[in-house]
Amino acid sequence: MAQRLPIFAFALIMAAIPFVPGIPPFWIVLLDNIGLAALVAMGLVILTGVGGLTSFGQAAFCGFGAYTTAILTTSYGLSPWLSLPASLLVSGIAAVLLGLMTVRLSGHYLPLGTIAWGISLFYLFSKLELLGRNDGISGIPPLAIGGLEMRDPRTIYFAIWLAVILSAMLTLNLLDSRTGRAIRALRRGHIAAESFGVQTAQAKLLVFIYAAVLAGLSGWLYAHFQRAVNPTPFGPQAGIEYLFVAVLGGAGYVWGAVLGAGIVTVLKELLQSYLPLLFKNETQFEIVVFGILLVALLQLAPNGMWPRLMALLPSRPRGPQASSAAALPARERDTTATATGGPLLTIDKARKQFGGVVAVNDVSFTVGAREIVALIGPNGAGKSTTFNLVTGVLPTTAGRVSILGQDTTDIPPQKIVRLGVARTFQHVKLIPDMTVLENVALGAHLRGHAGAIASMLRFDRADEAKLLAEAAKQIARVGLADQMHQLAGSLSLGQQRIVEIARALCADPILLLLDEPAAGLRHKEKQQLAELLRQLRNEGMSVLLVEHDMGFVMNLAERIVVLDFGTKIAEGPPDAIKTNPDVIRAYLGGAA
Repeated sequence: MAQRLPIFAFALIMAAIPFVPGIPPFWIVLLDNIGLAALVAMGLVILTGVGGLTSFGQAAFCGFGAYTTAILTTSYGLSPWLSLPASLLVSGIAAVLLGLMTVRLSGHYLPLGTIAWGISLFYLFSKLELLGRNDGISGIPPLAIGGLEMRDPRTIYFAIWLAVILSAMLTLNLLDSRTGRAIRALRRGHIAAESFGVQTAQAKLLVFIYAAVLAGLSGWLYAHFQRAVNPTPFGPQAGIEYLFVAVLGGAGYVWGAVLGAGIVTVLKELLQSYLPLLFKNETQFEIVVFGILLVALLQLAPNGMWPRLMALLPSRPRGPQASSAAALPARERDTTATATGGPLLTIDKARKQFGGVVAVNDVSFTVGAREIVALIGPNGAGKSTTFNLVTGVLPTTAGRVSILGQDTTDIPPQKIVRLGVARTFQHVKLIPDMTVLENVALGAHLRGHAGAIASMLRFDRADEAKLLAEAAKQIARVGLADQMHQLAGSLSLGQQRIVEIARALCADPILLLLDEPAAGLRHKEKQQLAELLRQLRNEGMSVLLVEHDMGFVMNLAERIVVLDFGTKIAEGPPDAIKTNPDVIRAYLGGAA
């Protein structure tokens, strides 16, 4: 409740502004425009700042919302309030159709794609007779409640800012949830998220639709505020400006959208009012000065103005807090193979080629129940590639991989983790601006059930409490309880690797794959890690690890598999591997 007090205070302040004696009507108009821009920017915060999907085409979704209500209310006499669901639905459907094509793009192709359809839709709005071509549609009825018609900026002000505040609360609720963690994981790449069960394509489409619906809401309000629509406000220039608003305010911060909208809207108005007086209307320098000032502000605060503003306030606990709820029960899984004495993992002549390069060359080995197996070899031997074949990150060129007796060759990572396989990565894949608790809770993604709508309406609290309790339990298990509420990016590399292990344990695996877990750890920390892995084995978990620290491996593993240039050259207990001439030759370049 305490976290909501600033929102309630802000809502009371905004509600009181129109009643301030002597406030100029122009200021109210300015605040209306700030609210409309904030709604679009809020969607971009989720889409671009949090989800990492850059879009220059959000103005087009405003157009869908505006034109839908304009047609329904002027041509068919529908109540403006009844046209709201239709406007949001049309914006959402357009987002589904465009998103199915757009979110598949990556790198610079994604923003280029949004620019392309943004321009196309702008010209479509200006050419269709149904939409009034370039003249648009006028005579749109105002919003009304009973006998009160919102014909002037002061009355519709309340509808606009109520929409802004409700949208902000719903967005904050979404981010503070299982679904929100999955969305935030998108920005750091899809491999880690998919390895813990996140359906990244669905998550990308979800944020794309959500941002479009917020833009459609802004367009609906704009149509009844201006009471006329034409294509101009929905063109590519407006789309670029909305992205500026989100970035300037703070692309990863919901309230940054409101701050950014205020800065950009007020700055534009000041320049348009005073620059013509300065230059005596000889030349229009507004856009030039506007661009220079925006660049200067971004130089001053490259992460946006909101985090810079928050840095001036007393520090507060970041992210959700661990709850006192009971941790999650163990996941049900098929243990038929282990009950009959079969191996957990079987790799049979697995092969992976990248063009003419053979990274894994017909490698075969098994991992049994309650066993710690090490996979070692010189740099470039194919160890991490083998991990990627096991976890579905890479498809095999030939051969077979099976888990618990089930053929898992080339199935996606989301299905692999359901079978009870979790992993860490050679290069740490944490989300640095999320707390340790939130990062670890991502590992329990498949063990939660609440979806996006339940999260926005806060119906997910019981489910979320269990996920966070499980994450806190695993963090304490690996010895990082004191760092639970720190940002993951503030930890040392060794601590980040331990956080990855805690995240993997949150998936409740039966087989744990660790890629160089001891890298960056001090001697005592390595001893504690070895003790933890032995404890996990005694509890029934199997471990397959890649490691370069031979002392760590020899004192921990029960069996060692050695790769060299993608080929298995030895397998056996540590004592046999120590004296194996092929292993010595691979590491030292000649016989001992």
